Amino acid sequence: MIQRKLNNTEFRLMQVFMRFADHIYPHVRTRTESFGIKPGQTVVDYGCGPGRYTIEMAQLVGKAGKVIAVDLVELALEETQKKMEAGGFHNCDLKLANGYDSGIVDDVADIVFSIDMFHHISDTNAFLREIYRITKPDGLLILSGGHLTRKTVKSKIAMSEIWDIAEERREYIAYKKRDGLQK
Repeated sequence: MIQRKLNNTEFRLMQVFMRFADHIYPHVRTRTESFGIKPGQTVVDYGCGPGRYTIEMAQLVGKAGKVIAVDLVELALEETQKKMEAGGFHNCDLKLANGYDSGIVDDVADIVFSIDMFHHISDTNAFLREIYRITKPDGLLILSGGHLTRKTVKSKIAMSEIWDIAEERREYIAYKKRDGLQK
């Protein structure tokens, strides 16, 4: 199970903090552009929170692409839905996760994003196996550790024995599926 999902009050406080942080240091757009998202791709925003990155991803994949926003908190999906409607985006599906089950079909994602939420995961292997299952054979997992050190993140991923580093940047690490493994 994920360590503990946020209650609505905690979610609202996180949302206020994110708005404040985005006002002072507006980096979401430039960070999202650095992920290499292309028009027509299917991307998953796993742990989407209030949809800060989801909206940017929806713009980048365009009408031919799709964004799947996943979260454990219903309020997060409601906030993301409001942003999608306000922006006129119709290329996003919302999924309420049940523990580590995202409800997404196998091999659908070109890229899965886990941005600033990995520190909430208690069963790293269950989480990474779910991501592996939904990612296409040539797809990527782009992960930032949130409140974990890079060394800790890399160690946890390496212990899973199903992901290899494809690219390492200052703000995130991109992983590719290890060849020859079963879901």
